[in-house]
Amino acid sequence: MLVFAFAVLAPVLATGAFSLTEWSGFGEMTFTGLGNYARALGDDVFVGSFLHVTVYIAVTIVLEVALGLVLAGVLAARRGGSPWFRVALFAPVMLPMVVVAVLWSFVYNGDFGLVNASLSAIGLDGLTRVWLGDPATALLAVCVVSGWVYAGFYMAIFYAALTQIPPEVIEAARLDGAGEARIFARVKVPMIRNAVEVCLLLCVTGGFQTFDLFYVLTGGGPYNATEIPTTYLTRVVFRDGEVGYGSAMAVLMTAVVVIVGIAFMRLRRDRGAEA
Repeated sequence: MLVFAFAVLAPVLATGAFSLTEWSGFGEMTFTGLGNYARALGDDVFVGSFLHVTVYIAVTIVLEVALGLVLAGVLAARRGGSPWFRVALFAPVMLPMVVVAVLWSFVYNGDFGLVNASLSAIGLDGLTRVWLGDPATALLAVCVVSGWVYAGFYMAIFYAALTQIPPEVIEAARLDGAGEARIFARVKVPMIRNAVEVCLLLCVTGGFQTFDLFYVLTGGGPYNATEIPTTYLTRVVFRDGEVGYGSAMAVLMTAVVVIVGIAFMRLRRDRGAEA
């Protein structure tokens, strides 16, 4: 309890107190009440950052969770496949996110990047662009990198869950004439529903916590097209020196994450009761 109070409770209370003041981190504080919260709710960049992170979460649910589930299904159908194939899919998870971001910044480079070079090689020069510098493609480009990293992580979770399904159930479905695709969709996925729900929760809450990938690849740009709450909050506090305003944004972001988590758990409990 002492460790929790020192490492978690005290910083939370301090952030809440700072959010009611105008403070640069040095000197005297000026009490502003709920002024910082009103300013945050009227800040188009801050409000827009939640839209960006919502889009990011929606896309990564497909690129990470859904793709990981499909890969796990293929591996389970092939009795695990080659160990090197599984290692290759899981390897990106073990790389530091900063390293991943730097590598992909070269892949997306508008002058010598792999993406533009590949498009030019097949005669699609009209599709080449500065992927991280175009507001229309920057957010999607970051989502693709995240999917490349975490699809293997969710694949490992789903594969472990699929291997726990009693083989008698699968054999019974095969005897009834079901193909592998139908067995996967109608038998395997419903039987690992708990793992799917946990992975969805991890993806959603992890999306709100994302920082390093956006910070290194785009820094929130271009023109705030990839600004998310964590990058904007960091810029306000550490670059602009507005600790009070940044603390208010941190409180609002925490409230949103807690509400989403509670809603998800309640929905999961209600579905469990109906089942």
